[in-house]
Amino acid sequence: MIGARLSERARALAAARSAYVVATVVHARSPTSARPGDVALVLADGTVEGFVGGVCAESSVRLHALRAMETGEPLLLRLVQDGAPADGQEADDGAIVEHNPCLSGGALEIFLDPALPPPRVLVVGDAPVALALRELAPHLGLEPVAPAAGVVAVSGEDLALVVASHGRDEEAALCAALNEGVPYVGLVASPRRGEAVRASLDLPDELRARLHTPAGLDIHARTPPEIALSILAAIVDERRSGAPRGTPVPGVPVQVPTMEHGVGDCCHGHG
Repeated sequence: MIGARLSERARALAAARSAYVVATVVHARSPTSARPGDVALVLADGTVEGFVGGVCAESSVRLHALRAMETGEPLLLRLVQDGAPADGQEADDGAIVEHNPCLSGGALEIFLDPALPPPRVLVVGDAPVALALRELAPHLGLEPVAPAAGVVAVSGEDLALVVASHGRDEEAALCAALNEGVPYVGLVASPRRGEAVRASLDLPDELRARLHTPAGLDIHARTPPEIALSILAAIVDERRSGAPRGTPVPGVPVQVPTMEHGVGDCCHGHG
C-alpha cells in the first residue's frame, strides 16, 4: 500500500505533469527483503523512490518501468530464481519474466502501473465551438488549455491545437503548432475560408498540408457541441494512431502572442 510520503510525491509529480510509474510488489517468495504491498515510484529519469526489493530488483524494475512509460500500458514483472526461464520472455499469463540477480535467491512479482499526464489540447478562441471543446475534452482524458493573457505555449509534445476564433488570432498559433510538429492542427472555418487561411501561412507546402480545415471528422455536425465532438473524434484517432500520450519529458514551449493584444503574428498573409 502506498504510504503518505509517496502519495504526496505522486500528487506533486502529477501537478507538474511529470510521468511516473507506481511499482507495487504483489507477490514475494522467500528469501527476499520485499513484501507484498511494498511500493516505489519510478520517475522519468529512472530514479526509484521507495522500496520494491532493493538493488537486486531495481535494475529490472527501472528498465521495464521506463518501457511502460513509453507504451502507457501496465505490466506484471516477474523476477525468478536462477534456472527458471527468463531473459525478458513473456509468460503465458502475459507477465514479463527476468532473473533475480540476488545471490540470496527468492522471487518477486511487481505490478508496474504508468501514470502519464493527460495529453494537452490547445484551444485558441472563445467561439461556442471552442467552449464546447474545453467542456468535452476532459471526459476523454484530455487536458484542454486556453491562452492566458493572450499567450499560448505550444510544444511538439502537445497532442493537438485547434483554433476556433472566428478569424482572430489564427495564423500565429497555426504556424507555431505546425512548425513544432503538433500531431493534430485544426482550424474551425468554412472550406473556402479555411483554404484561404492555409494559403496565407508562410510555411512550406508540406506543413500547410497538415492543417485540418474544416477541423474534425465529417459527421454532418451542425451545432457547436456536435462540431466539437467531430473534432475530438479526429484527435482521439490521432492519439490512438501513435501520437504522444502526454509530456513525459517537457519540451521547450514556443510563446505565441495573440493579435488581440497588439502583437504581430508569426506568419505573413491576409488571414
